[in-house]
Amino acid sequence: MIDAIFWDNDGVLVDTEKHFYAANRELLAERGIELDHETFAEWSLRRGRSVFEMIEGSTEAEREALRDERNRRYERALRSGVDVFDGVEACLQELHGRLPMAVVTSAYPDHFEMIHAQTGLMRYFEFALRGGDYARHKPHPDPYLDAATKLGVDPARCLVVEDSERGLVSAVAAGMRCIVVPNPFASAPDLSAASYIVETASEIPAIVSGLLREK
Repeated sequence: MIDAIFWDNDGVLVDTEKHFYAANRELLAERGIELDHETFAEWSLRRGRSVFEMIEGSTEAEREALRDERNRRYERALRSGVDVFDGVEACLQELHGRLPMAVVTSAYPDHFEMIHAQTGLMRYFEFALRGGDYARHKPHPDPYLDAATKLGVDPARCLVVEDSERGLVSAVAAGMRCIVVPNPFASAPDLSAASYIVETASEIPAIVSGLLREK
């Protein structure tokens, strides 16, 4: 039995990772560093670290300036349009009202608002926890534990939808079951702790229906 579903955002609901990757890749290329998908996945998706740490001899101030420029480029890409993954809205429509749902993401609040001003998906959720709303980011359990506390539900009776190894580790550390929709940017992630692995969100309602029938 489950009492709530928590969804990651980037790479699960919306196809934004490609824009974030491109902004990082462009800036590193201007400094003579090639950023391929595998390296991006290792640094950003698995470790949760800034790829600008790859620049030897760079100072924190220089990396902060690069992050600011990266964000400006990323925001320009977001303003050009955001794609919702196939099957996501139909899935949310089917699950809406059956049990509470929330978004738990590391996205900056302004980026999150920019994205969902275009998608209209937030009407399906009780709330969103974004970067800065909790003490420690994924892979720590804090984001999902805080979401469970906010809803007043037992973490063991929560289901998470994630796309990356780092998100999966966070969910499992919080004592929650996790469905993984693998991120195409991830390179050979360890998803062995996932309760379910699916190709698209269209497979999720059937899983939820089965869990709701559990005693």
